[in-house]
Amino acid sequence: MIDSPIDPDELDALPDLLEQSGFPVSGLLSTHADWDHLLGRQAFPTASLGCGESTGARLAAEPGAAQRDLRSFDEEQYIEGRAPLRLGGIQTLPVPGGLSLGPEREIELHPADGHTADGTAYWLPWTGVLVCGDYLSPVEIPEIADGGSLDAYAATLDRLRELVELAETVVPGHGSPLERERALAVLEEDAAYLAALERAGAGASLPPNRRTQTQQRRHAGNAARVAG
Repeated sequence: MIDSPIDPDELDALPDLLEQSGFPVSGLLSTHADWDHLLGRQAFPTASLGCGESTGARLAAEPGAAQRDLRSFDEEQYIEGRAPLRLGGIQTLPVPGGLSLGPEREIELHPADGHTADGTAYWLPWTGVLVCGDYLSPVEIPEIADGGSLDAYAATLDRLRELVELAETVVPGHGSPLERERALAVLEEDAAYLAALERAGAGASLPPNRRTQTQQRRHAGNAARVAG
């Protein structure tokens, strides 16, 4: 399983749902170290958790950060009784690199930093699926969070373009899965937004259909980071 849902009821339902669907989980992967991508252990507490080297380094440099952010989210959303998030025994994986699932199947790991200081995109060529973390969202604009950078984000989009052109389905961290053509359109919108952000700062136009108040606040944060 790559990344995770965040709702406790969804996490509780995952083991039985995947078992009944014929997809038993034997391991977990995370695209980056933000707390909302690390909750697989709450559904599968004994499963191994793998991540790219940059994510392993960030988790080591920020001990307890994901747990604190999760507690803050639960307090804001009035969620009670969630089990503590346990992140011990993480396996770091080389990026770029590959993770073998047998003699004929290998997940490709590609660097995907820029949103944060860390990040890995996972390409599953035998399925035509690209799992890209917090990139190519149809509902959120690009976010340059703490540790991220505009230049690195743009470079990640350039790397992802080749993979998206090969993919049948792109699974972003937020929003519904995308078919290839829609994912390419989102990628081009995101690249245009970043170019405008670098050029015009707070005056940059947001991508179409992603101009809600929440995304306007995210844009203000991006502009402040670029200006600072």
